[in-house]
Amino acid sequence: MQLRTLDYNKDFQEVVDVFDSAFSREPWNDDWSDRKQLDRYIQDLLDQKNTLAFGLFDDTELIGLVLGRLMHFYIGNQFRIDELCVKPTRQGKGLGTLLLSEVEKACIERKIPYLILSTERNYPAFSFYSKNGFVLSPNSVFLAKKLY
Repeated sequence: MQLRTLDYNKDFQEVVDVFDSAFSREPWNDDWSDRKQLDRYIQDLLDQKNTLAFGLFDDTELIGLVLGRLMHFYIGNQFRIDELCVKPTRQGKGLGTLLLSEVEKACIERKIPYLILSTERNYPAFSFYSKNGFVLSPNSVFLAKKLY
């Protein structure tokens, strides 16, 4: 297994496929049937000035990914994880933990001392992140407002 930085032009379609396969099924059941919307979403994550995108590869096969962005904050640089997933056929084998561990090492090499993310408490991702050392921020909350 090898972690490498993802390339927007080279890896785009493979990232879309892995993301769709992971999030269009249980427990998320996201409806990504609008392929243009899915492509735009992945483009938003991969093609920005401060994008950081990592892929876990088994030889040449992309089996997991972490998509996010570098944020410059007063307490130091942060890697804001927007998406993390492993191909469904490869889940349950510790690869998500391996992927996260390799991303942590990559951030340390880049002098990024903080990882931040948001997730929902009632999904398995919450326990996964907790198991991997993430803690609830005592001062932050995630707010949303639906406009229509």
